[in-house]
Amino acid sequence: MAASPHSFLGSWKERIRALRNIPPLLALVWQSGRGVVSGGAVCRISAALIPLSMLAVSKRILDGVQAHFSGRPLPTGFWYLVAAEFGLAVLGSLIGRVTGYFDALLADRFTRHVSIRVMEHASRLDLESYEDPVFYDKLERARVQATDRIAMVQAIGTVVQQVITALSLSIGIVWFSPWLLALLVIAVVPAFLGESHFAFEGYSLNIGQTPVRRQLDYLRTLGASKESAKELKLFGLSGFLSGEYTRLSNLLYDQNVHLARRRLVASALLSLLSTAAYYGAYAYVIYQTVLGRLSWGSLQFLAGALAGASTNIQNIFSTFSSIADQSLFLTDLVEFLRVQPRIDSKPDAIPAPRPIRDGFSFERVSFTYPKTERLVLDGLDLRIERGERIALIGENGQGKTTLVKLLTRLYDPTAGRILLDGVDLREYNVEDLHSQIGVIFQDFVRYEMSARENIAAGSIGTAGEAAVRLAARKSRAEDVILRLPRGYDQLLGRRFEGGVDLSGGEWQKLALARAYLRDAQILVLDEPTASLDAPSEYEVFQRFAELTAGRMALLISHRFSTVRMADRIVVLADGRIAEQGNHHQLVALGGRYSGMFELQASSYR
Repeated sequence: MAASPHSFLGSWKERIRALRNIPPLLALVWQSGRGVVSGGAVCRISAALIPLSMLAVSKRILDGVQAHFSGRPLPTGFWYLVAAEFGLAVLGSLIGRVTGYFDALLADRFTRHVSIRVMEHASRLDLESYEDPVFYDKLERARVQATDRIAMVQAIGTVVQQVITALSLSIGIVWFSPWLLALLVIAVVPAFLGESHFAFEGYSLNIGQTPVRRQLDYLRTLGASKESAKELKLFGLSGFLSGEYTRLSNLLYDQNVHLARRRLVASALLSLLSTAAYYGAYAYVIYQTVLGRLSWGSLQFLAGALAGASTNIQNIFSTFSSIADQSLFLTDLVEFLRVQPRIDSKPDAIPAPRPIRDGFSFERVSFTYPKTERLVLDGLDLRIERGERIALIGENGQGKTTLVKLLTRLYDPTAGRILLDGVDLREYNVEDLHSQIGVIFQDFVRYEMSARENIAAGSIGTAGEAAVRLAARKSRAEDVILRLPRGYDQLLGRRFEGGVDLSGGEWQKLALARAYLRDAQILVLDEPTASLDAPSEYEVFQRFAELTAGRMALLISHRFSTVRMADRIVVLADGRIAEQGNHHQLVALGGRYSGMFELQASSYR
């Protein structure tokens, strides 16, 4: 279907706007390797001037030969001209190889630099960003653009070289006839517009295909992963998944083929114009030479200049069009790097208190997740005293983990405020506040690194060997580690060769060790023993008082054998505190806690 004038003009407006992405890209390129960029620029400028130099020398050689056939002697220094042309050819070849060397270095430096920038920037963004599928699409495109735009960087260098070459050759053509140059330029414009139009359609198609590509990645991972292998076999899902993958991939393939066919036909027809323009100009120069108005050298010079200028003008339009279209693909990367977290430290933020004197106070705190209307917490009031161990319980979805996310300032309240020692959490430096919190979430990360690094991640860069081993003993992870072939140096997980996988409970012991390693005043444990067997859970909580001594501890668990060890149990319901007290008080109260406790206890009788 042909594009309407409105959509055609709109695509060009969007393409021109996208050129604003080039300066930030060039800044990233410069930051990735100033010396490499400078070396490559010098090489390209030098290479751009060699074609004109060789044509000028070749003209003098042919004019000298023509004069010699007319009975005149060869001009003085004739053989030096031949040697000079040879030297320019050798120089051009060497410069081309050196340029390739600098391009290869820049590719590695740029890819590394931008990948690190994306990783560092992603780590600063708010947690809510990662819970938004639209953000995930943009993040996925930004990740690809971080490593896939080196061709565009090299294209920018190439178009500069092409412009310098075309300008230098055009000077000779203009000297002979400005109309010939105008003919070459005008003939290239339709092909340039056509290529640009289809390139923009390709960009639009790529953007529209991103969600489907994410589905394909998910299906590919699901269909060949250790985590899903058991259910795929038992439920016979393999055929269904491969069928879905085939259906979606065929959909993308058909869309791409349709666009490629239209582009092939249009580009082939439009390219005939530029070819006809070049040979028309070439025939005119030959005609002038036959009439005796041009020398052999002038014919050689103009023929070479026309060929070189025509090729470079076409390449300039084509390369520039490619740059303009690829700059569209940079939009997500540039916008991603511009996104600033809303949860961040103020310029005058204060450090977290050391030691904590009073504790936390939730004052009429309400919270709603972005793009939802349901109040997860609704006007909640809660105080956590210094050194107090509090257990949070309640049915799923009642706000337990959300309360932890607010306390650790992964989110800010929708309404109300949270105070630490009487100061709003938003007044504290975020990084310093996090340094005082040791946390293990139910969906803790299994780092496919060594056992030592898995634990040291809890206090990366500061944890010594003795501290790592002490944390492992506290969490009962040392028993697991000492059974591994290489002990603390053993690579964990199956992603890399030589790795050893652990059971869920063994992984959880390492995650507990990470939390214990952190020299923090606040310890948050979200279902810390969910994957542990009964003896391991008993061992961990026999030492619970010792492990939480001198710290504020916030514990989320569905196991009443665990929560009864807390100083105070807080029962959440409908985003508010339904009951609170110690185990005996709440059982005697006969309310929600008592009912849940009796229900769980009855299954063991």
